[in-house]
Amino acid sequence: MPWLVLGLWIAVLAIASPFASKLSDVQRDRPVDYLPASADSTRVAEIQDRLPGGGATEMVVVYHRDTGLTAADRATAAGQIDEIAGAHRLTGRPAGIPSEDGTTLMYPVASTEPGQDEEARDALVDAVREVARGGDGLSVAVGGEGALATDAAQVYDSLDGPLLYTTAAVVALLLILIYRSPFLWLVPLAVAGIADYLSMGVAYGLHQWFGTSVSGQSTGIMTILVFGVGTDYALLLVSRYREELRRTERPHDAMLAALRGCGPAVLASSGTVAAGLLCLLAADLNSSRGMGPLGTVGVLCALAAMLTLLPAILVLLGRRVFWPLVPRHGSTPKARRSLWTAMGGSAERRPRAVLVGGAVLLGALALGSFNLPGSLKQEDSFTSRPDAIAAMETLAAAYPERGTQPITVITPTDRAGAALADARDTPGVESAEEGRSGGGGWTELTLLATAPPQSAAETATIEALRDRLDGSYVGGPSAQQLDLENTNARDTVIVVPIVLLSVLLILVVLLRSLIAPLILVAAVVAVWGAALGIGGLVFGPLLGFEGTDPGLPLLSFVFLVALGVDYGIFLMHRMREESLHGAEPTQAALTALRATGGVIASAGLVLAATFAVLTSMPMVQLVELGFVIAVGVLLDTFLVRTYLVTSASVALRRRVWWPGRLSRAPGAPVRAGERETAGV
Repeated sequence: MPWLVLGLWIAVLAIASPFASKLSDVQRDRPVDYLPASADSTRVAEIQDRLPGGGATEMVVVYHRDTGLTAADRATAAGQIDEIAGAHRLTGRPAGIPSEDGTTLMYPVASTEPGQDEEARDALVDAVREVARGGDGLSVAVGGEGALATDAAQVYDSLDGPLLYTTAAVVALLLILIYRSPFLWLVPLAVAGIADYLSMGVAYGLHQWFGTSVSGQSTGIMTILVFGVGTDYALLLVSRYREELRRTERPHDAMLAALRGCGPAVLASSGTVAAGLLCLLAADLNSSRGMGPLGTVGVLCALAAMLTLLPAILVLLGRRVFWPLVPRHGSTPKARRSLWTAMGGSAERRPRAVLVGGAVLLGALALGSFNLPGSLKQEDSFTSRPDAIAAMETLAAAYPERGTQPITVITPTDRAGAALADARDTPGVESAEEGRSGGGGWTELTLLATAPPQSAAETATIEALRDRLDGSYVGGPSAQQLDLENTNARDTVIVVPIVLLSVLLILVVLLRSLIAPLILVAAVVAVWGAALGIGGLVFGPLLGFEGTDPGLPLLSFVFLVALGVDYGIFLMHRMREESLHGAEPTQAALTALRATGGVIASAGLVLAATFAVLTSMPMVQLVELGFVIAVGVLLDTFLVRTYLVTSASVALRRRVWWPGRLSRAPGAPVRAGERETAGV
């Protein structure tokens, strides 16, 4: 049987391999690819692609000298711009705009040469940067929407290798420390790698068959989930397998017993995580909606690998894979007082005091969320300082009272003249010019605001244009950021209740109780608030971040609720199993904590470490998401799941299982249909 499983996996990987290698080809990371189809800025980008020449790549070439530009500097700038205009198809002749202090000269440059091809866009930006060079105190930087998209794409392209290698290295180190074996750690790590490769093939299939959006962020999160969640399931299975090897002589029989014992909890927890992630399909934001299916694919591929391939390999390797701590048949583990025993003792003595203290601590930490910085601006989205960001910073300093980033308006051609006049009369608009026409009766207008990009004043100007220009669409980088914030706010209001209800219903069915699921859901919500609060105390004051990604609250909520309930299922399933075997409520809670505390702690450390890998990435939104989820998982593992949930179970005793049969005292009459068995 194990050899048959191995053969099936080899066949599956052979089928998936051609698709897995193509996933990066369909990855899209333009800002507009993250936005909903209904957003104004998305409609602008779509219509621009249909205009003569296709979508324009907009750049700004910035020349700067601290002591003031010289005549030679201006001549150099003019010569380089002429060379760029001669080598590429531009939408118009670039005109230099000097700053009032004479230190800076900017040339807006736009080209339809790349069209929708991202590789061609990157090649154009690189070619412009090759020409636009400074020296002897003259600095030159190429910024603008096109350059920023190129720099962001380079960051996302660089994530695949470093993210995978770093995640694998972190998991390997933790598994070596947990298992204390020179061989055992290789097995779950290799199986997780196989599951990750399979998930890439399935994700590509989802994109081809259903049009699921694929971004660098979603594929990175998928890899994190495969290694983090997959390793968690491996830890639970291997721990139970080790127990059964002491009771059972044949490894094959021990593995079957282990799968019967922990299989239901693993299936239930993976189902809960998958259900929570699929709730993101209700989001309007393309990036969030695409992350739901891809995250689910990662979880399910990890589940399939850890419940089939991992057991097969472990059975084939036999007991020797645990060397030097080989579990002998008939042996008993060395008894010792563990941290979980001590925690259980305090929970048993003063459960209400523990609950109140924990609630106060989590509430106090949650207050830090009021210190989260405002919305993240484009120029603040990198932890490093790429060329596009350097250009934006120079522009912000040299042109503090005017717009340096165009606002694009798409209007019906037969109303272009009136729309242009209305745009020029709109408060906050400095200039407005008519651009290209065509593309099914549309005309493009290019505007500049009097206010700096992504300022409150520029946002007011964009909103005024949308109110005033009926039948037109207002887009561009700042409008995209505004649509991103508004859509995230809408998605949070809709998705959060759906996630809570879905997870709650699954827990009610699984645990045959109303009280226990409510405790688990309340606990994960408290963890989410506390983790965001810690982020508020760290992001600005310690890390110097100037903003918070608009999608952070929603994505961190979905992941922390789904993954936090995951650990709750491990604990409560064992508690319920002990109760079904006749243990008293307090004893069942303490036994479950002792039996699962070590596994949950190990799993929590691994999962937190895998998400913490995101904090080493060069994009602020990834750092923030990885930090909040890692901190939340640690809080859930070492405080809430093992301490507060146990205390609540001790304090409520049988009432924790209300209204199921376990909530009644032994000997109470059983109604029809209520009989339960262990292991369900």
